[in-house]
Amino acid sequence: MNNNFRVGPRVSAPLSMLVALTMTVAAGPLQAENSADREYSPYLDDFPNQVFFGDTHLHTSFSADAGFAGTTLGPEEAYRFALGEEVTSSTGVRAKLQVPLDFLVVADHAENLGLAPLAAAADPTILNTGYGRRIHDMLKAGQGVEAFDQWRASKASGVDPMGGDEGLPAAKTAWGLITSAAEKYNTPGRFTAFIGYEWTSVPGGNNLHRNVIFRGGKDRADQVLPFSSYESEDVEDLWQWMAAYEAKTGGRLLAIPHNGNLSNGLMFDDVTFTAKTPIDRGYAERRRRWEPLYEVTQMKGDAEAHPLLSRNDEFADFETWDKGGINSPEPKTPDMLPREYARAVYKRGLAYEAQLGINPFKFGMVGSTDSHTALATTDESQYFGKITVLEPAASEQRFFEIVAGRTNPNKLDIEIEAWKVASAGLAAVWAGENTREALWDAMARREVYGTTGTRPVVRVFGGWDFADGDQLRPDAVKHGYGHGVPMGSDLSAAPAGRAPTFIIQTMKDPNNANLDRVQIIKGWLGADGELGERIWDVAVSDGRNIGADGRCRTPVGSTVNVKDATYTNSIGDAALSAFWRDPDFDPDQHAFYYVRVLEIPTPRWTTFDAKVFNREIPAGAPAAIQERAYTSPIWYSPAR
Repeated sequence: MNNNFRVGPRVSAPLSMLVALTMTVAAGPLQAENSADREYSPYLDDFPNQVFFGDTHLHTSFSADAGFAGTTLGPEEAYRFALGEEVTSSTGVRAKLQVPLDFLVVADHAENLGLAPLAAAADPTILNTGYGRRIHDMLKAGQGVEAFDQWRASKASGVDPMGGDEGLPAAKTAWGLITSAAEKYNTPGRFTAFIGYEWTSVPGGNNLHRNVIFRGGKDRADQVLPFSSYESEDVEDLWQWMAAYEAKTGGRLLAIPHNGNLSNGLMFDDVTFTAKTPIDRGYAERRRRWEPLYEVTQMKGDAEAHPLLSRNDEFADFETWDKGGINSPEPKTPDMLPREYARAVYKRGLAYEAQLGINPFKFGMVGSTDSHTALATTDESQYFGKITVLEPAASEQRFFEIVAGRTNPNKLDIEIEAWKVASAGLAAVWAGENTREALWDAMARREVYGTTGTRPVVRVFGGWDFADGDQLRPDAVKHGYGHGVPMGSDLSAAPAGRAPTFIIQTMKDPNNANLDRVQIIKGWLGADGELGERIWDVAVSDGRNIGADGRCRTPVGSTVNVKDATYTNSIGDAALSAFWRDPDFDPDQHAFYYVRVLEIPTPRWTTFDAKVFNREIPAGAPAAIQERAYTSPIWYSPAR
């Protein structure tokens, strides 16, 4: 195969459109430590005026499940690649992003952090432990697979094989290397290298993982070691550790749950993890405080909506992984789904707010890769694989390697084959500048959206006084902040006779597909306690009509040539904007509104692979997909 593999899309639209849509004005940095809580004034010009795309969830060789599985690239190579430099992958493939990222979180697993590369390098802190010495000797003898299997068995038992305190020097060494790499590559104004890690709780094989992101730098982060699931699998203990960190250092932390679709209903459960008591106000306050975001889309499936929960949503079944926990012996049952998928969880959050006075599930949406190759890639046409064994090659593994499955062979088979892995996603953050502080603050206030891997630009404002045409104003963004609130915010206590109004602006990724449509998705809590949802198409391409029911029933069509793995932008629009007023508003109902943007169909990575490697598309794999973006909601609460 060609060993000069370029990761990135084809250019198909002028970048000048981005400037026109985002309406950039002079802006100053957000200086205050508590700027996540600030309000924006129509008399100020320091509102967030730029969108930054990045990955909050990337693994390197410092994650044991990556390092033992063949990944040799570490945090430094990960940052260099994200910045746009060419690197050679763990399998010897030269790779370079055509469009660099704006920010990156290296989120290696806290559990036995750095074990594989430190053992391979014969680091003294590893050799001074019995387990570390054994792993080093196995690697030196070429028994890497056996070392990986041994580590996985130890991890599954829940007992730290490094012996707890005995392994602390090695953990400190690894953490220091990670934080040093972040400091080295963090360039305020150009590129943000966040310090972070993943807390990997897997009770019973069910995914309760969180990525923990530090607002500050190495000086504060090095005062602690990452809290791991060896210490506790209960997220409330993680929150307590986060609170202790903030009290000790004066720094700030937030956590991002991911892959609720693999949690078997535990990620957004109705009861606490350990005590199994119903969620109360204290729990809701803590969850709201520490977890402002949810990683709704990534390589292990999409968790915005599920077709069984949203039967009137023809776009709900997208990259769906819903057979069970990633290594759980328990099969998925329908009653688990409402505690996993964002839209259903948003609706349940409304009920909790009415009951407790606070919504525990008021989170924004982001996407990220969860790649375990140290390479943050998302483009379908240049799919790089999300684990080292799936990097580009004309092999059966590329499609049919088993990447997840049950630990108990006597239970129902839910093996996940490699072709089901998604080439997703990215986090989009609205901020005034590309710095740790500004981006973290935007995450904390939920002014973010997630994409399935492409980079469309999306803005939405909600308020009481917007009018049709405001979405086209030359100062629409300033007007939006001055007379309403952005994504991730709240509206409350509707003025008499008013309904929420929204202005929306979207633009295609300049290097990818045109847009099909823009939708508003509403959820509400009825007076009878019933939860409802409805979708409106508020802007559609190609002059199609939106019916009286608020839906466009005419598909955008498709230009995908499956045999050649091509498409054209002869359908769809480069930009769509909309004004919308809720026609069904009830001021006494709790509600949320978020925007979903759909692109026109394009070939899936498996279709590109079939063309490049002269293979058949795997049975069951869609030939084309519609990439999309999900904004954080705007919530409405009635007067109390």
